[in-house]
Amino acid sequence: MRVSAFRFAVPVVVLVTLAATGGGPIKDSDLAVCRSACQRLGSGLMSALGQALRQGGPTQAISVCREKAPALAAEISKDEGMNVRRTALRVRNPANSPDAWERQVLEGFQRRLAAGEDGATLEVAEVTKIQGKPTLRYMKAITTSEPCLGCHGEALAPAVAAAIRRDYPQDRATGFKKGDLRGAFSVRLPLPTSR
Repeated sequence: MRVSAFRFAVPVVVLVTLAATGGGPIKDSDLAVCRSACQRLGSGLMSALGQALRQGGPTQAISVCREKAPALAAEISKDEGMNVRRTALRVRNPANSPDAWERQVLEGFQRRLAAGEDGATLEVAEVTKIQGKPTLRYMKAITTSEPCLGCHGEALAPAVAAAIRRDYPQDRATGFKKGDLRGAFSVRLPLPTSR
């Protein structure tokens, strides 16, 4: 099974909500850092998943998402001085559940996909205050690709379904079709207080 490269396209729409949050303008350099962190997480995850799929199939890929994805996100977060993670409306791991802002963005992504927008272009950025400090919040949509279906699709192999039940008893992340919104990368980038 071939795993395609993680795609990032030039965004068609970047939603910037500033008036209600008291944030400042979004600098291109800050947005670039967020995009780069998401691309690094996506590429690293796809590489690890591709290797796992070649070596042991979808059952092996489950352990990558459970073990390597959080470690990679933590490494990137530390390297970049931010918090980067994955979240979704239907999560496999409850620790990845969205907060209220993330949920609102994810629901917006679903509406935009249903309206015909290309999932590769869906992103949102907003400067807000978190604990009184200016923070850039950024999300980039993740759509379901062919390799994802082995663990997140509608028809799972019995061994895969059993591994998911064993490792993720609260799983809600199956039943997806190619092109569905699988989730999103989510970034919190602390900004200088002088903004």
